[in-house]
Amino acid sequence: MAAAALGPATSLRLNSGSTFRLLSFYPKSNRNYLPEILKTITKPHATPPKFHHFFQLSGLPRRRFFCSVISGALQSNESAKVGFLEKEKSEVGNRVGEFRKKLKIADIKGGPDEGLDLVGKTIVVMGWVRTLRVQSSVTFVEVNDGSCLSNMQCVMGLEAEGYDQVESGLITTGASILVQGTVVESQGSKQKVELKVNKIVLIGKSDPSYPIQKKRVSREFLRTKAHLRPRTNTFGAVARVRNALAYATHKFFQENGFVWVSSPIITASDCEGAGEQFCVTTLIPGSQEVANSPVDRIPKTKDGLIDWSQDFFGKPAFLTVSGQLNAETYATALSDVYTFGPTFRAENSNTSRHLAEFWMIEPELAFADLTDDMACATAYLQYVVRHILENCKEDMEFFNTWIEKGIIDRLTGVAEKDFVQLTYTDAVELLLKAKKKFEFPVEWGCDLQSEHERYITEEAFGGCPVIIRDYPKDIKAFYMRQNDDGKTVAAMDMLVPRVGELIGGSQREERLEYLEDRLDELKLNKESFWWYLDLRRYGSVPHAGFGLGFERLVQFATGIENIRDAIPFPRVPGSAEF
Repeated sequence: MAAAALGPATSLRLNSGSTFRLLSFYPKSNRNYLPEILKTITKPHATPPKFHHFFQLSGLPRRRFFCSVISGALQSNESAKVGFLEKEKSEVGNRVGEFRKKLKIADIKGGPDEGLDLVGKTIVVMGWVRTLRVQSSVTFVEVNDGSCLSNMQCVMGLEAEGYDQVESGLITTGASILVQGTVVESQGSKQKVELKVNKIVLIGKSDPSYPIQKKRVSREFLRTKAHLRPRTNTFGAVARVRNALAYATHKFFQENGFVWVSSPIITASDCEGAGEQFCVTTLIPGSQEVANSPVDRIPKTKDGLIDWSQDFFGKPAFLTVSGQLNAETYATALSDVYTFGPTFRAENSNTSRHLAEFWMIEPELAFADLTDDMACATAYLQYVVRHILENCKEDMEFFNTWIEKGIIDRLTGVAEKDFVQLTYTDAVELLLKAKKKFEFPVEWGCDLQSEHERYITEEAFGGCPVIIRDYPKDIKAFYMRQNDDGKTVAAMDMLVPRVGELIGGSQREERLEYLEDRLDELKLNKESFWWYLDLRRYGSVPHAGFGLGFERLVQFATGIENIRDAIPFPRVPGSAEF
């Protein structure tokens, strides 16, 4: 199924057809031990499933531990790579080994027994050190591999192989390690099981300057460390929920017969007509020349204007603000389609609600009107909310405790309550009667602000999602279908608690003459939309769709206040780091 193909990727692991580059780590006199080593490493997987004891090197002389050899290789900057992480190059003609899912902490602790069913089993865990506590006779190492919020508590005695790396201070917070041990019932109350360590291997050292220690740091600071912030509880949880929302998005549309369409990133049209686009051009010299490039090198016409005919595309081109118009072309052939990709707005808004680069989900339904559009938007939102409540329970509990108290109840209400719809005119009347002073005054024809939207959904309707429909045409885009009153268009906005507008959609104008008149009215160049107009010439059908900013959805689902924390690498005015 297509949705399954879009599921989260898993990492490669070593299997029964793999070997290690150990030869260079041992003196020539010990070469006779190598066959036994390889037999041990490449033996079939033992319990638990999909794992085997590939680090049990009992045939080696005890004077040199395997982990010590690896540590020595890391410290001495030898040209050879760490053996156990690098597959031997296949001999000519050998078949590719079988791919196997790697055992992760989420697999161990995420079951109904929270790992108790694995007690007594020997397993291997690989991840990054969150905390390390050294006591007189025992050391506690908290390891996290990013698969879940929980760490694996690893309890290590002085007899554990590789303990010398702890004693010497090589293993510190932030280091990547491999731990082999036996699953045992935990003596503590925070977890059901822990790992009694037999062997620990340092994979990658962590410099003392590692900025993410146990003490809490602000999200503002972490935005300056966006390459490391996924290692924190908050941003790890946000990343996992974002992933779950993306998976659920594809799953919903695929299950309902939609076809995913890849819309272009570079376009010559402005879907929203707002002019807030990033220009894509080769008239300005490339990155290696830009520092010393004079302005007069840009080609000009006789009138002194930029000569776009000499540009790469022969005319002005921009980063897309929406994939909607392209989706409409496929909807008129495949009936129901959706796009899911990055979009860009050159809007100079340095706020907690705006990004210059963000992802959009934009379904398009053929043979559909505004009522169908609202029904689809409602079903989609309830589907993805139910998905994260059922599949991201640990992360959602974390958000409920540390980010927004009551978020689980709020989301449960969205998943279970009936949505309310009212016209824009009724919404304005409701706001005018409200016993509340708004920062932005309300009148018919104004564009509703976030404070108005949140009042309607949070206070007027007690936290119930609300859809407002039939907006004045003067505040909406050119492609929206004009209603019979001549003043409004068949547009809708879905408002949800804490966010305000989450989804915006409309029935599209399928009548050629109306669409041409609207383009003329807004002084938009019809030649740029010739292909869009063609859709109305050749078998036009009523159709509708909506757009959803994915980062707004992530905010809504996690309670994260600043949209810059809902995307891995935020792009905002004055900042394009990482």
